[in-house]
Amino acid sequence: MPWKPDYVTAAQAAAFVRTPGVNEAELATWCTAASRAIDKKTNRQFGKVDAPVARTYRRPASYDVVSGLWLLEVDDVQDVTGMTVGGVALASSGATLLPDDAALEGKPYERLGFTDLPDSPVVVSAVWGWSEVPAGVIGACKLQVSRWDSRRDSPYGVAGSPSDGSEVRLLARLDPDVSTALAGLSRRRRVG
Repeated sequence: MPWKPDYVTAAQAAAFVRTPGVNEAELATWCTAASRAIDKKTNRQFGKVDAPVARTYRRPASYDVVSGLWLLEVDDVQDVTGMTVGGVALASSGATLLPDDAALEGKPYERLGFTDLPDSPVVVSAVWGWSEVPAGVIGACKLQVSRWDSRRDSPYGVAGSPSDGSEVRLLARLDPDVSTALAGLSRRRRVG
């Protein structure tokens, strides 16, 4: 799986929208747009690099009184094979992967914890990303593609009928069901 992939293919989207004769080339554009909208909404992406990549973190670590550790936010990582911190293997680096229950919950590690303030910048090499795209992301992407596909037939971004009292304006934001599907997958801010 590449970094920042499309979370659904045009064929998957076509099967979901169930529109006869749908143009898969157009759906492919919407698949990419929906995937990037999900990335923006969640402040993360759900792909994975193929091999370890070194990344430099210049933002200083912050002290957490609850854990007693200096915390450094890093990009998402689930595969810690070959991970190094400051050129030293993770196991020997003195860094702790956080949150503690990430692997049990099927979520990525988002921070490194240090007992002493690390010198800045910190260079971390890892296989960045998610081992697989979460089901909620795939579902959200299908819903958003479906919404945009049906909007093409909606006059000026209005769905429903004013005479029946069912008129609804389609806003420039993610579908509320998409936001619900993405619940719990957002980071508070971008890393880096």
